[in-house]
Amino acid sequence: MNPENSILKEIYRINSHLPAKRPTLAQLLEENRPSVRLRDGSEHSFRRAELERIKGLLDPGEDTQLLLPIVLEIVSDFRGYFRVRGKVAVKVIDKLLGSYDPLDEPVERLYPRYLLSRVRRELPTTTTYAFIAE
Repeated sequence: MNPENSILKEIYRINSHLPAKRPTLAQLLEENRPSVRLRDGSEHSFRRAELERIKGLLDPGEDTQLLLPIVLEIVSDFRGYFRVRGKVAVKVIDKLLGSYDPLDEPVERLYPRYLLSRVRRELPTTTTYAFIAE
């Protein structure tokens, strides 16, 4: 077996907790029991209070652009950092960490890994990890 294929299969296995499809914040707020089906077939529920908290951080209309859960990427090439992609997702994390600058709204940002526990503690049901090999 090709070693590269083995690594890719293992990464897929450890990421089986990721959603099969990510709904928008607006879609989740319309549900009675906001949840998403995961790749492994199980269901992940979102806390409504977290969804409302995130909505409060956004400008009108951005709730239709934000896909949840926000994926915190642990990337092999970025030792000591994690990555968030998506303009609105970066905005949420920046506001959560108190570092939001309306003049700087990138579509992707690296954050020091020591902030990972703070993000997860503040948004435990609306964020998730993904392990990426680049």
